[in-house]
Amino acid sequence: MNNVIVITGASSGFGRLTAEALARAGHTVYASMRNTTGRNATVVEQMKAFSNENGVDLRTGEMDVQSQDSVDQAIAQVIAETGRIDVLIHNAGHMMFGPAEAFTPEQYAQMYDVNVLSTQRVNRAALPHLRRQHSGLVVWVSSSSVAGGTPPYLAPYFGAKAAMDAIAVQYARELSRWGIETSIIVPGAFTSGTNHFAHSGQPDDEARAAEYDAGPYAGFGGQIQQAFAEIVPADADASLVAEAIVDAVAMPVGKRPFRVHVDPAADGADVGFTVTDRLRAEMLHRVGLSDLLVPRTAH
Repeated sequence: MNNVIVITGASSGFGRLTAEALARAGHTVYASMRNTTGRNATVVEQMKAFSNENGVDLRTGEMDVQSQDSVDQAIAQVIAETGRIDVLIHNAGHMMFGPAEAFTPEQYAQMYDVNVLSTQRVNRAALPHLRRQHSGLVVWVSSSSVAGGTPPYLAPYFGAKAAMDAIAVQYARELSRWGIETSIIVPGAFTSGTNHFAHSGQPDDEARAAEYDAGPYAGFGGQIQQAFAEIVPADADASLVAEAIVDAVAMPVGKRPFRVHVDPAADGADVGFTVTDRLRAEMLHRVGLSDLLVPRTAH
């Protein structure tokens, strides 16, 4: 079945890999990103060439997930061209790396904006269309840090991803009676194939960060990145995340997994999430709301 799919943050990393993989699978894919006529103009041309060379329907679209106007315009364009949206993929995000104390409150707010508020802007623009259809799939790209092993120096990012994951769970329950499914994809640490570490933000309070680096945490940032590199298998491929999303999209309505772990480093998130997801499901059973665990069209 051909689906119309919108994916955020698709200029690189998991987003780009997923957009190309979904297009190869026969779907109409809108790979959204910022600065399509500027910094990402080359990406736009590359995706156009990819679409032509492979005979697939991969389209690009301007979407700044930090601007409601930009999001609204992007979603309106998709509806004008196709009349529907079948799958919405929340992938856009950003990372910051450094001592938690050295990041300003404004930087924490920025992380929350990019990783959490962005999903709310996109949802408010796109979900009315999915609800009118009484069908659809919302995919959230979470992080194993939410329930697995979490090394220091990534507090702003980990905090934001934890918030996003919690919101995703709530949305799942609030959309199921509309016939809309949810799948949460949980990548582990991938040290290649993404730009997370290469493009990560640094603390604005450089003086405070320097105090950490001159004290008992001297060289700790490099130590963490080396530790990450050592626990991630050499053959860990970020395209595994894209494949997991393609598989979820291809499954029949009502049979899609609520949560999928893609973690070659096995940091324990699968164990942690199994417990928390089970507790949440059991509470719904106890209060007589177990129908929220599956989309209504699957009944």
